[in-house]
Amino acid sequence: MSTVFEKAEALYALDGYEYLQVPGHEGGRNEIRICRKDGENRYVLRFSALEDRTEEDYLAEAEFVRYLAEHGAPVADVIPSVNGRLVERAEEEGKRIYICLFEYARGMLLADNGYRYRKGALLEEYFYNTGKALGAIHRLSRQYKPVHRRADFFDKYNMEYIGRLIPDDYAELKQAIARRLEQYRALPTDGEAYGLVHFDFCDGNYHVDMDTGAITVFDFDNCIRCWYMFDLAHVWTHGVGWYRHIQDPAKRMEGMKHYFDTVLEGYRSETDVPDSLPEQLPLFIDMTIIEYIVDEFECSAREGGMPDEEDIEEEADCLIRDIPYGGFGET
Repeated sequence: MSTVFEKAEALYALDGYEYLQVPGHEGGRNEIRICRKDGENRYVLRFSALEDRTEEDYLAEAEFVRYLAEHGAPVADVIPSVNGRLVERAEEEGKRIYICLFEYARGMLLADNGYRYRKGALLEEYFYNTGKALGAIHRLSRQYKPVHRRADFFDKYNMEYIGRLIPDDYAELKQAIARRLEQYRALPTDGEAYGLVHFDFCDGNYHVDMDTGAITVFDFDNCIRCWYMFDLAHVWTHGVGWYRHIQDPAKRMEGMKHYFDTVLEGYRSETDVPDSLPEQLPLFIDMTIIEYIVDEFECSAREGGMPDEEDIEEEADCLIRDIPYGGFGET
């Protein structure tokens, strides 16, 4: 990677910058370095070398991020190279590597602040701003006319692929996934319901400005053409940590309703919410579970193994037994 890194320095005029390599995480696809220099903006330099995506995939992602940033969405913009390209390509040891440079999002991860929100502000402000940021992205996505194509949901989430990925030892799980996919095929895919979504919108992929509460979103690496409801369901599933400690299931769900209602208030300040949301939310929460399970099998396959049973057991059980809300409302 050293030769490619030197090429990236020249391509993005990064001479004199210091670099901090971000530790990899389970399921991570890229090598990330934070670029910093006294008196200069910080940047995020990304190297993608898995070869599971095409140049068109990376261009589609970068062009979407650029469109969002140019039209006022709270996202970390992509920075063109000295050649004016949003995505650069290099080769090392016969391997093709794609390089992108992004703005460094203002603020910090909520986890890095111990999941404490900014001093003197209510958590409801954070919930509202989360929904508002996602709403801005979806509003602009509905207007977006892509040049390069990003994958559609069913390009990957189909039983031909999932049937090969997940062994027959998991026959009940595969049958449960197949049932959900049939339900998804009956859903509308018009421009109001379906478009390019983040597909991993969670507090690990945005920074919070602890002075103002503003949210800046990044890491559109998983973006895909899907239902906008998926991102909303993903926000629901990543909010359960605020109320998981409550022993009474009814009060737990009451807390989640307050959380999600506040998120939707922020979302509605930017764009509409489908009238069918209440009855469809459990179905899309199941979609987030399927995405998680497929990712677990893919990550394990890349390492030549299988997922640990305990990592998918609870999620698989919810699909097989038709337990709604990922089991969050269960006793």
